[in-house]
Amino acid sequence: MSNLTPWVQRLLLANIAMFFVQMTMPQLAEPLVFVPMAVLTHPWSIVTYMFLHGGFTHLLFNMLALFFFGPRVEERVGSRRFITLYFVAGVSGALLSFIFAPYAGVIGASAGIFGIMLAFAHFWPREKIFIWGVIPIEARWLVVITTVLAIWSGMGGSRGGTADFAHLGGYAGAFLYLRLIHWGGAAAKFKRKAESAGRVVGSIESFRSLDMSKVHEVNRDELNRILDKINAEGLANLTPQERIFLSNFAPPDDRKPVS
Repeated sequence: MSNLTPWVQRLLLANIAMFFVQMTMPQLAEPLVFVPMAVLTHPWSIVTYMFLHGGFTHLLFNMLALFFFGPRVEERVGSRRFITLYFVAGVSGALLSFIFAPYAGVIGASAGIFGIMLAFAHFWPREKIFIWGVIPIEARWLVVITTVLAIWSGMGGSRGGTADFAHLGGYAGAFLYLRLIHWGGAAAKFKRKAESAGRVVGSIESFRSLDMSKVHEVNRDELNRILDKINAEGLANLTPQERIFLSNFAPPDDRKPVS
């Protein structure tokens, strides 16, 4: 497992260990099953259900998906965001089960795994995935197909016993978390831009002594207007756009921030 990323390795080991506990001491695993209507008496189960599985095949497919999709996603978003994504998807899967299947017992890492699959498809939508090692399908279409199957099955299709709403909840939680990451990144860029717009590079004296004949006529009137505004109202009353415009004309040998 030395080639695996840190949280993928830990999750693989934790799920395999808990499956061993399930098989050898089922009485210990029973309180860890998530039953939506029993969440007030077993609040921990909204997380612990993710480490239980209904059989070896159930465990195998989930762990294979974690093994193949997990490392690239963790490398892309970072370990902290990766494990947060995993648990957000898992918990949202439990919450959606609460709405649509309140009395059913839910187990399995599938919601968290589906969240990782959605993240993979988000970052590499055209990456080909080989179903059963043979059938190629792009990651984005794999998400679409599994979503349709989960909705169909959850509404009365033929895959009885599968926690379909947990799968859909995993997709929903991962989608919202990925949007939050994107919004956070965009917000940070906007903040940096706003902060830079709050500074004028160059001293006021240097701007006043500019040789206007060397300023292009397209910019000359606007520059004069801004300088007149500084004389009348002070530098503090410049808009961010005016500050940025003014900074473009700072002499190269006089680039000290002016607040």
